[in-house]
Amino acid sequence: MTDIRSDPSEVTTVVDAVVLAGRANDGKLAAVGPPANEALVEVAGKPMLWYVVEGLLGARRVDRVVISGPRAILAPALGALIDRVDFVEPAGDIIDNLQAAIDRLGSPGMVLIATSDIPLVTPAVLDGFIDECSVRSADLHYPVISRELAEGSYPGMRRTYGRLKDGTFTGGNLVLVSPQVLRARAEVARSLFAARKNPLRLAAVLGPAFILRLVFVRLTLPELEAVACRLLGLAGAHAVRTAFPEIGVDVDKPEDHAMVSRLLGTRSG
Repeated sequence: MTDIRSDPSEVTTVVDAVVLAGRANDGKLAAVGPPANEALVEVAGKPMLWYVVEGLLGARRVDRVVISGPRAILAPALGALIDRVDFVEPAGDIIDNLQAAIDRLGSPGMVLIATSDIPLVTPAVLDGFIDECSVRSADLHYPVISRELAEGSYPGMRRTYGRLKDGTFTGGNLVLVSPQVLRARAEVARSLFAARKNPLRLAAVLGPAFILRLVFVRLTLPELEAVACRLLGLAGAHAVRTAFPEIGVDVDKPEDHAMVSRLLGTRSG
């Protein structure tokens, strides 16, 4: 198997993937359907997880797929796809589960991490994002989507945006990362994840000067990349200005579910 490495001379475009699918259906989506796991909430007649796994298995740039989630609950939803994926049972927080899935893969190459709530992704979208990542060597590739592209492609989709000097962006739900970095900086990653919705806790991790510059729209994407490198000890970080807004369409609210159901119903019809 080949992978995307930090040395530009070794850049290739086939990676393994992990799907995070362990979240209980006890949030806003519980109003949409009764499944115990959010990944099993149906959109246009199929579970969200099915769309993500089908996309990954159909992508030319993806080799093996491991699902982090309870096999007994999730496997029946995958149908014939089940024989082409592996599972790792949840055994801790999201960082612990991610590390366990990456350990199951056992490869030193870059790993694509996907959430299970992005049913609009297709093989072409996934291949396209990996190709966008491969133009630059880095330990971490994270998609950012301009507000113009997101709202122009999916009007009415409500997203959280951040204003920077070089534009207004929302994040995506794929990450391409070096397993070695994740293992070495797991505690920092855990702190960032835990603080992501709490400005005071986030300031403690990132530093008050960073937060002030962000609030007053003084930061650029390259400066954010530099902060990621400092915090996580990365050889390089890449904010990927992706051309694929589907990466940012996650279904975590009833209104998201209604919109994406219409879109997928039209696609299948």
